[in-house]
Amino acid sequence: QVQLVESGGGLVQPGGSLRLSCAASGFSLDDSSVGWFRQAPGKEREGVACMSRSGRVTFYRESVKERFTISRDPAKNTMYLQMTSLKPEDTAVYYCAVVPNSGRYYVTPNLNEYDYWGQGTQVTVSS
Repeated sequence: QVQLVESGGGLVQPGGSLRLSCAASGFSLDDSSVGWFRQAPGKEREGVACMSRSGRVTFYRESVKERFTISRDPAKNTMYLQMTSLKPEDTAVYYCAVVPNSGRYYVTPNLNEYDYWGQGTQVTVSS
């Protein structure tokens, strides 16, 4: 059974940091392109950070460059989103997603390309 389980969300003050985790089961993240998306109230879901199967190609939304880092740990079959210098506008529900059996260097911020999704974790940046 394919499953993605996120954790690590919460309430943080502006300027703070959080690390989101997404544990995969039922398939290998090593065979997949992966991505993190977010959806704020009243807004469309948007791509935040994505990584190719090889790990050599990444995409970051302009507003999170130099602040967010996507990574994965093959041994734990888990992907991460390290978020630093958080801003109130980063407040949203964050989702991990996967394009299974993707090309080695394939990366996309298009959410329609992703087949598997986590349940979402709330991140709130507020003082």
